[in-house]
Amino acid sequence: MASHFSSALQLTDLDDFINPSQECVKPVKVERVVGKKGAIKIETDGSYMEVDEETGAEVKLEKAKITLNDCLACSGCITSAESVLITQQSQQEVYSILQQNQDCRKLGLHNEVKCVVVSVSPQARASLAAKYNLSALLTAQKLTAFFHKIGCDFVFDTSFSRDFSLVETQRKIVMRYRSKSALPMLASACPGWICYAEKTHGAYILPYISTTKSPQQIMGSLVKDLFARKLDKTPDQIYHVSVMPCYDKKLEASREDFYNDLYKTRDVDCVLSTSEVDAMLETEGVNLSDINAADLDGLAGAGELVSHAGGGSGGYLEHVLRHAARELFGLQLNELTFKTLRNEDFKEVSVQHDGVVVLQFASAYGFRNIQNLVQKLKRGKCKYDFVEVMACPSGCLNGGGQLRPQDDESSKELIRRLGGIYASVATRLPEDNPAVETLYREWLGGRDGVKAAALLHTTYHAVNKTVNALNIKW
Repeated sequence: MASHFSSALQLTDLDDFINPSQECVKPVKVERVVGKKGAIKIETDGSYMEVDEETGAEVKLEKAKITLNDCLACSGCITSAESVLITQQSQQEVYSILQQNQDCRKLGLHNEVKCVVVSVSPQARASLAAKYNLSALLTAQKLTAFFHKIGCDFVFDTSFSRDFSLVETQRKIVMRYRSKSALPMLASACPGWICYAEKTHGAYILPYISTTKSPQQIMGSLVKDLFARKLDKTPDQIYHVSVMPCYDKKLEASREDFYNDLYKTRDVDCVLSTSEVDAMLETEGVNLSDINAADLDGLAGAGELVSHAGGGSGGYLEHVLRHAARELFGLQLNELTFKTLRNEDFKEVSVQHDGVVVLQFASAYGFRNIQNLVQKLKRGKCKYDFVEVMACPSGCLNGGGQLRPQDDESSKELIRRLGGIYASVATRLPEDNPAVETLYREWLGGRDGVKAAALLHTTYHAVNKTVNALNIKW
């Protein structure tokens, strides 16, 4: 099965790699008790039977299969059992919720109807716009109409939540630079990179990673907390779907850090890739171009389509650099001049003040460049203050969940076209969004409050490696 996950989650030389021929199961603790002796017999179909030595009775043993909650993003699952991972997060699950809502309405059980909210990333929107030859705005309006038609209640743009992600990242780099601690700060928006860092480098690399949540997960906080209160609903009464450019986002949404124990619900209940949304269009028998445009929904105020400058992966490097130069040295940067290093996916930029280089930033896309970055960091030769890290080559516009090139168009040509569509949307500095400042004050109780830390930041966990016969390198 061809995998859609990022290359950082598909490596065949990680210590926990499970060969494709081996089915992935969740390790379980077995309580040992004194009892009768038995034996294990393997049937021709591969099933396991427990045989009682005294009576000869046979009992079939059940496998402890993993769910998305249990996943450690090990290479075996990602490459050979992708279907296991996405069982709980697919368009079928969304349709199931929509059908349940219809059934509840027919039975008059209106209190059991879930409010379905869809959050669409700008990268996924650009991919659909490219396929259907639409503008970014028209695509957003038609997607809003489509999701409303099939039964969803609200459709939001994650550029709004990215405002918070950028603002928090900007604030944290200034704090770290002034204290000269945990530099370089490594961007945290890419879940493929986070999984790789937790599994492969653990406690050594994690302190360098920004604690700011990704736009997807901040949108989860906005929807399940702010918007739920606005609708006078509890978080479990809202079913939140996000549309993302990569499958790694499914793993991110499943993290226990983003689970509400009180209401037994996740901040993001289901993640759909761009290709899965396109499959939904096919299922409904509609062409996105033929759908009548609808007004955009707004999470805080009127709906609008606004983006951020600085590339198709969110513009973290550019926004953070400009903010740091302004706050730390009083510099207003004009055009940034990037230096390409080993390849197009590894670039750096520096800022001088009074003839001295005071800031050095970089972007590292793709696993090859991530490896080089980590090795430099471990050798104490990493000169950067901040690095925008993305697992996919060419960044989020080239995510594994995006639509593939059609006809004779090459991948490079498609990415170039996606970049044009993405950049066609008007940009705005995140700090210039009046709703952001209002929500910091009224929703979060200030930028440095406990609620802001809980809803806008997260923690990371080093994954302890286990040694067994499956991962020994012979």
